[in-house]
Amino acid sequence: MQKIAVCVSGGGTNLQAIIDAIDHGTIHNTEIAVVISNKPDAYALQRAEKAGIPGICLSPKDYPDRHAFGLAMVQTLQEHEVDLVVLAGYLVIIPQEMVAAYPNKIINIHPSLIPAHCGMGYYGLKVHESVLACGNKVTGATVHFVDEEADHGPILLQKAVEVLPDDTPETLQRRVMEQAEWKILPQAIDYIGAGKVHFVDGRAYVR
Repeated sequence: MQKIAVCVSGGGTNLQAIIDAIDHGTIHNTEIAVVISNKPDAYALQRAEKAGIPGICLSPKDYPDRHAFGLAMVQTLQEHEVDLVVLAGYLVIIPQEMVAAYPNKIINIHPSLIPAHCGMGYYGLKVHESVLACGNKVTGATVHFVDEEADHGPILLQKAVEVLPDDTPETLQRRVMEQAEWKILPQAIDYIGAGKVHFVDGRAYVR
């Protein structure tokens, strides 16, 4: 049984997609061991409670430095015997201690087709505002493994979404979630749990 931790900062729509996919059997042989938020009032924690999943708030603000925060995160993950860490709308730069403790065991969902519209400062509606400002006809979402750089590690899955002429950042955000994020994030978790993901020359492949 693959045990995952889901890290969140806000409403937890991707968390809900994971919960639903496990309930419906789309994700196999997997359980959510813990939901971790950096914000005590994140609605995602209420989603976790409703689903009977342990929820914890660990905020960098509650620690003297990032090193201490990183150690606390690693300790929490180890206490819950986590195999895979899933960043689902988690607006915290991952501490080096976590990356070192879980190499190729942390994945992130980003609401664009990396390498476009990603990196420091690109999150939430800012991503979709950038897509529209550039006049892109296609955007999408990416699941990638996490390394020391923001939105940088090996790409696992991507799914494209059409940009419509009358789109606003809000309508585009919703469609990217519905058509891409909520589909490829559960799929990635299932592939990893089934042992189908392999690394060759620093790239991730599904076999």
